[in-house]
Amino acid sequence: MTRLRAKLAERIRREGPLSVAAFMAAALHDPEAGYYPRRNPLGQAGDFITAPEISQIFGELIGLCLAEWWDRAGRPEPVTLAELGPGRGTLMHDFLRAAATVPGFRAAISLYLVEASPVLRTAQEQRLAAFGPRFVDRIDALPDGPLLLVANEFLDALPIRQLVRRRSHWAERLVGLDSEDRLVFGEGPETPAATLVIPPALREAPCGTIVEICPAAAAIAGWLGERLTRHPGAALLVDYGYSPSAPGPTLAAVRRHAATGVLENPGEADLSAHVDFAAFAAAARAAGAAVHGPVLQGSFLAALGAEARLAKLSAGADPAQRGALESGVARLLDPAGMGNLFKALGLTSPGLPAPAGFA
Repeated sequence: MTRLRAKLAERIRREGPLSVAAFMAAALHDPEAGYYPRRNPLGQAGDFITAPEISQIFGELIGLCLAEWWDRAGRPEPVTLAELGPGRGTLMHDFLRAAATVPGFRAAISLYLVEASPVLRTAQEQRLAAFGPRFVDRIDALPDGPLLLVANEFLDALPIRQLVRRRSHWAERLVGLDSEDRLVFGEGPETPAATLVIPPALREAPCGTIVEICPAAAAIAGWLGERLTRHPGAALLVDYGYSPSAPGPTLAAVRRHAATGVLENPGEADLSAHVDFAAFAAAARAAGAAVHGPVLQGSFLAALGAEARLAKLSAGADPAQRGALESGVARLLDPAGMGNLFKALGLTSPGLPAPAGFA
């Protein structure tokens, strides 16, 4: 039994079953035994790998996308450049190297990283020391003013709620204990209140249907929408997910690059769920942002010039380097994999142009 599993069992005995969101929050962020506060999960030695670690071209294209948007939007400055969940700082390092080709951009920005993990903050600080990063724990701690924001595989790790369709209404899915003190899924009572949080198009789904909602993502979307109505700016969010909203459980756990049971090793495995881009876009639009996309990651990167950038890098590479570059870009664009599973969503202030890639 993991340290956190014992802690969760004691909490359930004391307080009763936990919502899936409460379980996720504890499993990922408990300060003593949670997943993120104690480890660097990225890379072959970790549990998973993300697009910036697969190819430098990913971060470079995003950097050029937002830096050129800043130029077309009138060069607002000073501007906060922020990343949510920056991992090891790889994306932002590649972003800033490419964005340096846009005159005046480097001098206009102040770099902020929204990161709660002390382990990952250390890695980010080391990689991005030349750019003087500032750290905050929450998005609402970012300074006021013009904003450029990027988030890659951040929304999928936010705690979700799962609800189950029953005869008359919906019920919350919960995490409790069985007779042998093992963590198990259960359900609360069906209530009209639970039904009200289900997207209207999904409320009449068949009995037994599971729907996932993410209040934390909706809150971020609302904050961004409100912020972009007050100050010029743009946000680019890339993640795996779906649009339109759809039923079905997607919550999953990964440990050492392989799937594992969601309840098996709390604190020792990464937890994530597919992003409902339609719900996120609706919340941002309702708060005033202009919404662009979502578009498939493969189409988005291709429109930004992934193949041209690959050709330029390959021209000066040896055979081994060329092979690594080609395989990395192929993985990002593959329609049978990341190219279609991952989506890109752009938000801008009303009246400002769409970022490149969202034709």
